[in-house]
Amino acid sequence: MEGTNNEHEAFQSFRRVGLEPSYVHVNELRKKTVSLEDFSSIFLPGGFSAGDYIRAGVILANRIANSSLSDLRDFIDTGKPVIGVCNGFQVLCELGFLPGWSLENQREIVLGHNTSNRYECRNTYIRITSGNKIFSGAFKKEMPYLVPVAHAEGKIQIQDKGQNLKKLLDLDQVLFRYSDPEGNFGSYPWNPNGSDHDIAAISNEAGNVIGLMPHPERMFYRYRNAEKKMFGEPAIGEIFFKAIKQYILKTGY
Repeated sequence: MEGTNNEHEAFQSFRRVGLEPSYVHVNELRKKTVSLEDFSSIFLPGGFSAGDYIRAGVILANRIANSSLSDLRDFIDTGKPVIGVCNGFQVLCELGFLPGWSLENQREIVLGHNTSNRYECRNTYIRITSGNKIFSGAFKKEMPYLVPVAHAEGKIQIQDKGQNLKKLLDLDQVLFRYSDPEGNFGSYPWNPNGSDHDIAAISNEAGNVIGLMPHPERMFYRYRNAEKKMFGEPAIGEIFFKAIKQYILKTGY
């Protein structure tokens, strides 16, 4: 898809943990030359698909909807993991799979322009805040993990915030939150976009559809950790992609 620019990092990350990834173009889904049933997981990479014209992710989401929406829905219903990072997160929201309460009917969550009104490209920190079945056992609670961000439209805005934020929290759908280096949830610059409740990632109610704005695929190796206190710890990308592999092996997908 024109404008997508993180597919290689994601591909290599899956290979590094011992999985066998494949690139799939939306036209292959449209022509039915590739079947989603043959895969154990789907990863929608970051970038600026279709130049982010109209709004981020909407054109690619429309192409997926027109080519393979029912196949993707069936894939999700099996419980297989679907991960969307940055632009991929935006696509999953546009398709209605996140937060997934009223699929395709309305948008309870949107990803708007950063509060800073500029493109934010740097490192920040996130902490796991969910008992998610894929990732909770892999990440240490209370520990902040260094992770890159790079986006202009990543501000998670919750419609009817009082009701829907409570629903997200009650259903354990807030997967990661932005923090400072000490692990305190905080405002800009650690929350790079101004997201409500410092949310960096959410899941659907079943926990197998994940959307996150940070880029774990860009920090796979521990030597990328810039903080001395994190030396010796695996980098977030290694933890993230190994967790996906372990979930696939455990479930038999």
